[in-house]
Amino acid sequence: MLFFSRKKAEMPAAEDILPGRDAPIRTAVCHSVLGTDIQGPYPEGTESAVFGMGCFWGAERKFWEVPGVHVTAAGYAGGQTPNATYEEVCSGLTGHNEVVLVVYDPARVSYEMLLKVFWESHDPTQGMRQGNDVGTQYRSGIYVMSDAQRDAAEASKAQFGAALKARGFADITTEIVEAPEFYFAEDYHQQYLAKHVNGYCGLGGTGVACAIGTGVAAE
Repeated sequence: MLFFSRKKAEMPAAEDILPGRDAPIRTAVCHSVLGTDIQGPYPEGTESAVFGMGCFWGAERKFWEVPGVHVTAAGYAGGQTPNATYEEVCSGLTGHNEVVLVVYDPARVSYEMLLKVFWESHDPTQGMRQGNDVGTQYRSGIYVMSDAQRDAAEASKAQFGAALKARGFADITTEIVEAPEFYFAEDYHQQYLAKHVNGYCGLGGTGVACAIGTGVAAE
């Protein structure tokens, strides 16, 4: 994720957006850790969530390690370029964020617990960056698929924001928006840190615990 010297920290203007392409880019078929189908069909009763929290290599690993998660996938969302490539996203001219699709069994793991993993695994106060990774594709984001997810995400943001403030951190910059179209990233990005055990991961949490799902409300 440190391959590009020119980083974009502002969303691109409409006239600068790259055109993309009609056909999806090639991705992996089977999850190399969980052994499940990356693109589905997913089992009946599973639900989906999408999170952006910096480099998707490390973010995906955080979620595939959670019991009750059926499959994860690295991808792009939140921009305007259809079927963008990694190089195009890194140019800052697609508007996309690096995100992780999480398909999970709500009977085994709640959406609130996924939110806890999200908040505790990165620093959501950094704007268009995460650690040394700088650019719009590294912004913090929760892309909700229902009113229930939105309510849970907003409640967790308020609770965690209060906890961060008490520890001297800045305001949360995480965007919480309706889930846009998700585009699967190239096959070599899928489960990258399982294939490259010493691969780069720029994620780092704040050390502040998120009490979402424990009955603690925001003040």
